[in-house]
Amino acid sequence: MNTYLKLNNDVLNRYSATGQLELDKDREATRRYFIEYVNVRLRQFSTIEEKVHYLVDEGYYEKEFLEQYDMDFIKKIYTKAASYHFRFPSFMSASKFYDSYAMKSRDGEEILEKYEDRIAIIALYLAQGNRTLAENAVEAMMEAYQPATPTALNSGKKARGELVSCFKLTMDDSMNSIAENIGYCLELSRLGGGVGVNLTDLRPLSDPIKGILNRASGVIPVAKLLENSFSYSNQLGQRNGSGVVYLNIFHPDIENFISSKKPNADDKIRLATLSTGVIIPSIFFELMKKDEDIVLFSPYDIFREYGKRMSEISITEMYDELLDNPNIREIKRINARRLYTEVKKAQFESGYPFEIFDDNVNDVHPLKGIGRVKMSNLCTEILQVQETSIITDQNQENEYGLDVSCNLGSIDIHAASKTDDFERLIDTSMRLLTNVSQMTDIVNVPPVAKANRMMHSVGLGAMNLHGHLVTEEIMYGSKDSIDFIDGFMEAMNYYSLKASMEIAKETGETFYRFEDSDYASGVYFDSYLSEKERELSPAAIKALGNIPVITQKMWRTLKEDVMKYGIFHSYRLAIAPTGSISYIRSCTASIAPSTERVEVRDYADSRTIYPMPHLTNDNMHLYVEAYEVNPYDLIDVYAAAQQHVDQGISMTLYVTDNWTTEQLAKIYIYAWTKGIKSVYYVRQRLQTIEECVACQI
Repeated sequence: MNTYLKLNNDVLNRYSATGQLELDKDREATRRYFIEYVNVRLRQFSTIEEKVHYLVDEGYYEKEFLEQYDMDFIKKIYTKAASYHFRFPSFMSASKFYDSYAMKSRDGEEILEKYEDRIAIIALYLAQGNRTLAENAVEAMMEAYQPATPTALNSGKKARGELVSCFKLTMDDSMNSIAENIGYCLELSRLGGGVGVNLTDLRPLSDPIKGILNRASGVIPVAKLLENSFSYSNQLGQRNGSGVVYLNIFHPDIENFISSKKPNADDKIRLATLSTGVIIPSIFFELMKKDEDIVLFSPYDIFREYGKRMSEISITEMYDELLDNPNIREIKRINARRLYTEVKKAQFESGYPFEIFDDNVNDVHPLKGIGRVKMSNLCTEILQVQETSIITDQNQENEYGLDVSCNLGSIDIHAASKTDDFERLIDTSMRLLTNVSQMTDIVNVPPVAKANRMMHSVGLGAMNLHGHLVTEEIMYGSKDSIDFIDGFMEAMNYYSLKASMEIAKETGETFYRFEDSDYASGVYFDSYLSEKERELSPAAIKALGNIPVITQKMWRTLKEDVMKYGIFHSYRLAIAPTGSISYIRSCTASIAPSTERVEVRDYADSRTIYPMPHLTNDNMHLYVEAYEVNPYDLIDVYAAAQQHVDQGISMTLYVTDNWTTEQLAKIYIYAWTKGIKSVYYVRQRLQTIEECVACQI
């Protein structure tokens, strides 16, 4: 074992034996890592100019984006990044960057970039010739903004993947659409994307085809085709593609769909690697409260009768009408509680399915005048309107709708509280995300490319909540923690909206059908203007640091500006689970509680130990692990954040093996009542075998 790995692993050995941390071992491991691994492989250049010319001439960097600047300015950006004297705060952060992100020679032997070099190149690449933005980008990224992995990894490189890696597709009830979407999944998986596909509109098993009864094969065979596609399109054998399929709980194939992830499921329905998610309208919970049956409806009947797909209607609003309509068959009745118990059993056994609360999403959707949010993505935080494409025969032109690509980045909450100018931080982050969107064109998936051009959607998120709370001596789940995230996310919402308005004002352009949105009508601002001024606790205000507390006067002025100039982005905020980017910045993931005070990550034949950020022997009691946090308190934290997020938040629930399906159901129902829009995984820890279950995205 290398010296640095042994030193890093000694942190865990000491902690396991005594319960005490020896963080100096991790610091020494980081120092030895640079001496033994990084410095001996780092290619040396005498000047910045020599470095840039070499990397361009040898085909490592694209030259076109650098040609937008003169060499003096390029050197200025490199020097600005270096002036921060960045040091990795942990062995995990250093090894994650140099193993996964830094540019290396083609044979893998030489390291060609330091951390500050990668930051400089990202800034120059995403700024697209805008010198002010390039300088602001260096400041933002060195201080508190972190682009998502595909952007951080690929920016500026000549041989690169896409800048985004998350997509949503709608599938129509036709063989043409099924085949086309499978092709899209192959393409997006080849690019390294995680793909969500909605199967709700497919006719169920035994439905008629061309008027002949009992001919349809249902959604499971299509799901299996998608699973095989993701496995086949595996990025040159490096890793399988990843995907999720969603189904409305009122779809007649729902029982097989729920069972498909169980370890003992019949091979005919078993989905081994494909993730699953269910879309649950509020009427389901209302019927469950009354212990009544639900009726399952065929999307084939709904479309024939109403000319709308099942995904395009509110089941909650139309449930009674569907029951009373003689042209809508009652495919099956099933007790709501029994069905939900099966969902909970499946979640205990496999962590699946994810859940999307349909009405919680669409009732507060600012674009409800444009269309419905039908589903989510692989990590459940992207919630955007989609329009189904009409895929025709080869001799006709397709009518492409709107699908989704996710342009993501995250703010380090702890660092943001100390930044000198929070407004500029958010404005810069939004502009960088905007450029990612405008530089992305997935030409082989036309509905994704079309929506990206028209909707300008981005997803600015946050991470390091638990780490920051610990530094402020605030317990995760306490009232102070809820007040803090409430104030922080309101500020993020306000300044991201202001930035979007400023971009619309500068460009004279708004997103597609802005005039039909709640922003244009002013309705969006009602919740901020109709209630009394928000009162945050003194501890929360202190924890906000340099982040302003947003007032009604500020909202009122912004409302007037938005109604006058519009906004550029159809969507602005989404909190992803994060993962690798959290490690690089030494942050706790997303706004979740940490799963372990000292985390263990196994990579191939080595193990890396990651003490939580800011963890000391004195504040260890504040790092209450996720499985010990009261789940109702966890939901309250997420609910406080969710009210300010126009899309969703990837929320994992943590349980132990002594939980019952009834307890789990109650937690989900509580989440629904609190306005939570989606629930990602259920993570279960055995009380006798503790293992690392932190999600890495």
